[in-house]
Amino acid sequence: MHKLRPDFVALASCAVLLAACGDDQPSSSFDPTSQVTTANNPTTNQVSSTSGPQDTEPTTTTTPTEPGTSSVATETGTTDTTGTPETATDPGTTTVDTTGPDPSTTSTTDPGTSTTMAMPCEEANCPMGQFCDPNGNGCVPGCNDDTDCNAPTKCDVGSNTCKGCLGDGDCPLGTVCDAGECMPGCNDMQPCQDGLACCSNSCVDLLVDTANCQACGNACPVPPNGNASCVMAQCGLASCKAPWNDCDKDPGNGCENQGPCQCDPGTQTACYTGQDGTQGVGICKEGLQTCNPQGTGYGPCMGEVTPNPTEICSNGLDDNCNSQVDEDADADGDGYTVCGGDCCDEVGPNCLNPALVNPGAFEVGGNMVDDDCDGTKDNPVASCDANLTSNSSNALDYAKAIDLCQTTTENPPQNQKKWGVISGTLTRADGVGAIDSQAKSIRPGFGNNVLPQQNARLAVLSTGNAADQNDVNPPYADFQPGKINGANSNAPADWLAANGGQFPNAPGCPGAQSNGANDSAMLKLRIRVPTNAKSFNVQMYFYSAEWPEYVCTAFNDLFVSLVNSTAAGNPNDKNIAIYNAPNNQKFPVGVNIAKAAPGLFTQCQNGQVGCYGTPFNYNNCTGTQGIAGTGFQADAGFDYCQEGNYHTGGATGWLKMSGNVKGGEVMEIRFAIWDTADGQWDSLVLLDDWVWSVQASQPGVQPN
Repeated sequence: MHKLRPDFVALASCAVLLAACGDDQPSSSFDPTSQVTTANNPTTNQVSSTSGPQDTEPTTTTTPTEPGTSSVATETGTTDTTGTPETATDPGTTTVDTTGPDPSTTSTTDPGTSTTMAMPCEEANCPMGQFCDPNGNGCVPGCNDDTDCNAPTKCDVGSNTCKGCLGDGDCPLGTVCDAGECMPGCNDMQPCQDGLACCSNSCVDLLVDTANCQACGNACPVPPNGNASCVMAQCGLASCKAPWNDCDKDPGNGCENQGPCQCDPGTQTACYTGQDGTQGVGICKEGLQTCNPQGTGYGPCMGEVTPNPTEICSNGLDDNCNSQVDEDADADGDGYTVCGGDCCDEVGPNCLNPALVNPGAFEVGGNMVDDDCDGTKDNPVASCDANLTSNSSNALDYAKAIDLCQTTTENPPQNQKKWGVISGTLTRADGVGAIDSQAKSIRPGFGNNVLPQQNARLAVLSTGNAADQNDVNPPYADFQPGKINGANSNAPADWLAANGGQFPNAPGCPGAQSNGANDSAMLKLRIRVPTNAKSFNVQMYFYSAEWPEYVCTAFNDLFVSLVNSTAAGNPNDKNIAIYNAPNNQKFPVGVNIAKAAPGLFTQCQNGQVGCYGTPFNYNNCTGTQGIAGTGFQADAGFDYCQEGNYHTGGATGWLKMSGNVKGGEVMEIRFAIWDTADGQWDSLVLLDDWVWSVQASQPGVQPN
């Protein structure tokens, strides 16, 4: 049923007694098409659609009562004609007997004695830095999730203690998580810092490491009577053991002379310091060295030509002295050849991880490597969101708003295969039907205090209007009671099927009783992943007018981010807009997440919530700056819980949302939001600051 504002309930009751009347639906405004925008074609392909469920308000019915009374069934519970709300009776919920003993205590009385036993607390009742003791001691110091810990520490829910790390992804590059602390090390999913190579779980410099010279496990042989060296990824002679000397300057025979070097001053001899087997091949040739005037040894090898580290394209020469002329090699197997633009095909100076450096990579800031082979080190992609139109209907503009500023095509030539956005669409949650024209926008901020996390703009999706109280194009519309825009659809089919045909929910909260996605809006982006990326993260900020009245009820408006990727580690249902609970359960972002992860909903007012379900106290709000000026802020007319908690809604604050990807693949991501169980009490999400990472992630959301 559609929810009714409580101050309208008594009036509605009288109306039912007098006559049945139809509701007037608010007018809807639609983009006339489902829009698909490709990166290489700025025009949109318009596909008319009238499919998808149409918005129809469910019928409000009267509930049988005792003789002589009348009542109206509403989403706020059964209300008698005096206007007094009773306990909520949404289908599937359990009512609370408020006439019996205090539900927070259980009393047993023997003759002459009385004992009161404390019932277990709820996490939502515990302040930051405390958790519910399962032994019945109430809230005690410790943690139950990361919000109880000071950044960057993480909560080990097994011991309820904050630790330096729980997994490798919590540690900087070049370190791994060992017994809760970040220690030097590396692995396939946790690379080294500054371009170093990972060999046997240790970070090494392939240019100078004699045990791993040019490649992991390639140990330099010990020269006769001398010590090995690795210089610029080439094995050689470092020094001679006394009393031996290297008189001929040939590293191949080590220290060949036992005693001082002697030669006739001015005499010359042939020499060659290149790799064995390359002398006389291609451009490589020997040189000459001359005995010094003192007759104590030969000087440097002059005139020799040693192999070039890489083949020079199209010059008709065998530059690397391997008996092949102008071969276009892909020595590192990353799909990019030297002549195709790969500036790092073999280990060499500034090239310790060739497979991660090519034109398809993203630029990693601060590692002093030209990761994307564009000729400049550590230069990020330029920002692209400064002049975007607020009411744009181009999905690629929304990609730019979240700082995905590079575009590409589906099947470019290999030497042009770079990472970037390929295409995008704006539709309803199931991918069918037009999005409401006012349900999306691009803004320089939201409300009085919320600014983009990167660059100049952020993206907004809403089940009502994507606008705060001062916005235009589209304009502001009250989030409570909300706007029924008619853009109804099914929930994403693959996500729903993976959850057994039911919306996942926080523990102890009633189900949605419907699989419909009312007033839905979805942004889908198709993206080629950088070849060196293992994960990404994007910032999100969820608002809902369902707070505080409908926390832990069937009206759990949802936001999902579904990642289609071949990478390991993502949730089975593809949704990364989730909270990972201590028991490894995963709960989607919605207002009910306050029951599963109390520390995630922080922009709100502490007090009683869920008053139209099973009320409970919530003590994890940290402030209301994030909702000021948004339309979700305080309004004395909305004190429905009658506890002074009169905000129109609440919000999470900025959350970092992460997911895993496989380098070089084409992935898709769907950001979708919808009203659950009805079309009122709207919700909204902000998106911004997409960032690629060379580290694998723990998929899900966490506070910044």
